[in-house]
Amino acid sequence: MSDLTLQAENLHSWRGDRHVLRGVSFALQSRECLQVTGPNGTGKTTLLRTLAGLAHPEEGEIRWRGQGIRGDLRAFQADLAYIGHEAPLKPDLSATENLRFWIGVRRRLGPEEIASTLNRVGAAHWGDRPVRTLSAGQKRRVTLAGLMLTRAPLWLLDEPTTNLDTAGQRLVAEMIEEHLATGGLVVAAVHHELPRGASLVHRLELAA
Repeated sequence: MSDLTLQAENLHSWRGDRHVLRGVSFALQSRECLQVTGPNGTGKTTLLRTLAGLAHPEEGEIRWRGQGIRGDLRAFQADLAYIGHEAPLKPDLSATENLRFWIGVRRRLGPEEIASTLNRVGAAHWGDRPVRTLSAGQKRRVTLAGLMLTRAPLWLLDEPTTNLDTAGQRLVAEMIEEHLATGGLVVAAVHHELPRGASLVHRLELAA
């Protein structure tokens, strides 16, 4: 995953008559992480959705590997994993089944890989339970397993430590460290600093 770059240049977005993103610019390359902070309503989620190609900025451009993402949006989105506030899980399926279908549309994976990843995030004991029976923190750990299984070089994370206990928060920091060490990039929107251990090379604070 070497020689990867993500650039945002002069992004402006409005929500109704509200100017949410005001000239946001940054540049990241392999092994770098951007921590985005700011009060509620300052555009953290809007920025992540825009970076993921799910929302269009009224002005500005996003470039991946030096090319505008709109040129081949499908290829760009194949290179990213976006984790929002809500876990992308179907309530009536088990954790294992969710991962099999969620990740299976992206790449082939076997039951051993799913089981080992669930174990890595501390979710092995409830892998066969329907997701609707899991707590919010347990669902978040299953979502983190899915994030790891995507093997996407670019991670876009919206409040990744939500509903996690102290051990879970440390897990997120370790996952980010490992992803960066293999050449990945991370943009994480957070209310508070991520736990110590996460290499935060850049910081961006959005103002109200």
